[in-house]
This record gives sequence, structure tokens and C-alpha cells, in this order.
Amino acid sequence: MKIIKDKVAKLSFVALLVTMTAAIFYTPTASAHGEKSQAAFMRMRTIHWFDLNWSKDEVAVNDTMTISGKFHVFAGWPETVDKPEVSFLNIGIPGPVFIRAGSWIGGQLVPRSITLELGETYDFKVLLKARRPGDWHVHTMMNVEGGGPIIGPGKWVTITGTMGEFVNPITTLTGETIDLEDYALDNIYFWHAFWYALGLAWLVFWFKRPIFIPRHIAVSGGKADTLISAGDKKVGVAFAVGTLVIVAASMGTTNEKYPVTTPLQAGLMRGIKPIEMPEATIAVKVEDASYRVPGRAMQMTLTITNNGDSAVRLGEFNTASVRFLDADVLEDETGYPDDLLAEEGLTVSDNSPLAPGETRTVNVTASDAAWEVYRLADLIYDPDSRFAGLLFFFDEDGNRQMVQVDAPLIPTFI
Repeated sequence: MKIIKDKVAKLSFVALLVTMTAAIFYTPTASAHGEKSQAAFMRMRTIHWFDLNWSKDEVAVNDTMTISGKFHVFAGWPETVDKPEVSFLNIGIPGPVFIRAGSWIGGQLVPRSITLELGETYDFKVLLKARRPGDWHVHTMMNVEGGGPIIGPGKWVTITGTMGEFVNPITTLTGETIDLEDYALDNIYFWHAFWYALGLAWLVFWFKRPIFIPRHIAVSGGKADTLISAGDKKVGVAFAVGTLVIVAASMGTTNEKYPVTTPLQAGLMRGIKPIEMPEATIAVKVEDASYRVPGRAMQMTLTITNNGDSAVRLGEFNTASVRFLDADVLEDETGYPDDLLAEEGLTVSDNSPLAPGETRTVNVTASDAAWEVYRLADLIYDPDSRFAGLLFFFDEDGNRQMVQVDAPLIPTFI
């Protein structure tokens, strides 16, 4: 009976080990990202992305594309999210389907983390090189230390060709040209297999002994000291010493083979220049704002004052990467993702040109299924139920002015 229990315990342990190993190597294909699950207040009150351009909708393996545009760092950054003092411009993709060949903010190369200032607007560009064929959802993204990834809008991009064609050549500091895609790949396979085999040998050594139930009985009976023999201790010491010797020897040979190395650059870049935005000539006061749950619409009462020299009209409300447009004022010609574009989603009670010096109170409604599809309506269940976004006004010559709005949001259910 004892032998049977011991064998069952061993088989159970082996089955568990095999299951965990299989889970490690199981990598299902990801088609899009979970930006819908990110809290609505995070997307509304942190980074506002606008004027985005994906240079290509289809790109071949080894060819490049760029994502460019602007982002505004919201001045009313939520208190529950760490300030963007350590931030990293990134691209959200399902694995290494592209490689990032370069990133720029304000025309400056930014290979490392940067410091962003609240209330400022920056332009950016990211150069990507296609690696793996397929249809991929490609997002802008800002990683903030303590705040996590802040996802921007995403667009489907198709990569054609075969992955076997991909190359990633670089020239080292010593003048040697290597392909990072398969450089020292045999060495990598060898060390993975070696350490896996060593770990497996360690486990097999202990599998020869009683495992769970007999050991539990021995420990409960006060005979724990009898479970490990002098031979077991010698084997343990041999494994430990052998591991240290192997690590030290391999480190020594590696340093001898590659005497010239550069450490990973992990410094923080400060002083990134924002865009010099023109002085605002339009003042907007949010009198009240509500979200009508049955109609999937947000309604705002705005008092707008035009202190400029030209008449203006409200053409766009941008929040959480969703663009609500007044079709009579603005038509999108940038190829912005359809699921994030409400081309006729913005209505204004009186959107006739607002003359210079004039003040007008209007009712503005931003309505579209995107409120529910992208779970922006969850904002009304937040302890700090506030909305934020960017309003874009246009004059007769097409000149644009951006105004930030931020106010409490009250839900209505009728």
C-alpha cells in the first residue's frame, strides 16, 4: 500500500511539472489589445493623442513605417496616478511583430525614459520595421513609472511576406556587422538546454526518494533529520559548487572574447522641448456636464468667449482617443480608425460662427456607440467622476485652436 501511494504521489508531481512546462511554452496569438479594459479616467485625464498618422496600412517584411503625431499631457493629472516624471514613448503591439528603429519627441532622439511636463503638448515620431507577417493592431503608448502603460489609439496594419526574410543588421563598435535576428542563436539554445538539463537532473535525483506522503509522515513523527542522508548533502554541495564554477568560467571566457562592451543605457532624459502653442484666444467654461446612459451621449453646457480676431466654430471634441466631429465644420481626411471616429457625433445647439468679442452659452452633445464599446461610460461609476478632453475650434481660414476642458460628470438614467 505504501509503495502504491508513493508511486501515485510521484506520478502526480510529474504530471503537475509537465502541465506547468506546457503552459510556459503555450503562446496563443493575440489579435488586438485590451485598451477597453483600462480605466476610463486613465484614458481621459492623462495623455491625449491627436493629429496621429500611420504612414502605411500595409507594409512588407523588412520595410519601415512611421507613426507620428502629437500628444497633450493633461494638466489635471489624476492624483491616483504617478506623475509622468519618468515616461517612455512606446508602441503597443502583440509581441515583436515590428522592431522599433527609432523614436523622437520634439525632434530629439529618445531611446530612454524622459520627463514630461503637465499641461504641455509634444510632437513625436516612431520608426518601425516590419518583422512578422499578419494583421496587427498598432497603438501609440506611453509607459509611466508608477502609472503603467497609457494606451493611445490603435489601427490595423498588415505585414506581408515571410518571417524568414527578416534581417536586422547592425555594425558594432569594433566594426563587425552582425544580424541581431539570429546572432549567437546556437549559443542561446545551448545554454537554455544546458540549464534545463541540469535542473531536470536535480529533480530526478530527488524523485528517487519518497516524496510527499512518506515525507509528511516522517516530519509529523519527528524524524525529519532522517530524510536527508550524508550522500544527499554531498550531491547538493556538488551541484552548488559545479553551478558556481560553470558560471564563473563562462563569464571569464565571455569577457575575454568580448572585451569591448557598452552597458544598457538607463539614464533619464530631461529638457524635452514641448510645442510652443499659440496663446489661447478662446475661453471655455463648463457650466455642467452629464452622461445620458440610455442614449450613450455626453451633454455639456459651455460658455464660450472669443477673444480673438476671427470668428470661430466648434469642430471636434477629442477624449480618450475617440474623436467626435461636427460634419458641417470638420471632415476627417487622415484615415483615423473608424471605430474611434464619430464623424457626425458632435452636435452644438448654436454652432454659427462666434464673432470676435462675443460670448455664447451652448449645449454640446457628444454621442456615439463608442461610449459603451470602449467602456468610457464606466467613468460614471468612478469615485472621482470627472471627464476631460480637448475641444478644437476652427476659423474661416481653417486655422485651429485647442482648448482643454475638465469638469465633473453627472449620470442621468432617463
